Amino acid sequence: VNLVESGGGLVHPGGSLRVSCAASGFRLASYAIGWFRQAPGKQREGVLCIHSSDETTYYVDSVKGRFTASRDNAKNTVYLQMDNLKAEDTAIYYCAPLCGKFVGDYTSWGQGTQVTVAS
Repeated sequence: VNLVESGGGLVHPGGSLRVSCAASGFRLASYAIGWFRQAPGKQREGVLCIHSSDETTYYVDSVKGRFTASRDNAKNTVYLQMDNLKAEDTAIYYCAPLCGKFVGDYTSWGQGTQVTVAS
């Protein structure tokens, strides 16, 4: 199982960004994929989960209505569309084949992708 995050960058408050999670070694369509983030000085937290049914579960209330997950099964990739970004969204974003608010014992994290929201 290998997941690679990409697409992060610097964006102004109120701006948008789409980050990607590309899978190799397994068929991503069959799995629920969680997006997590870790802000400086804070623990890694689950943001949302896109289930194999394409339904989404949110774990952070502040991103509801602003963040949307989707998947492109042909590209074996999951996306996180982030709109109306705020400074508090600044973090390294990770994806993983698990869902939940907390990371538990999972250790096979990728390198993540840095999202910085600043003016």
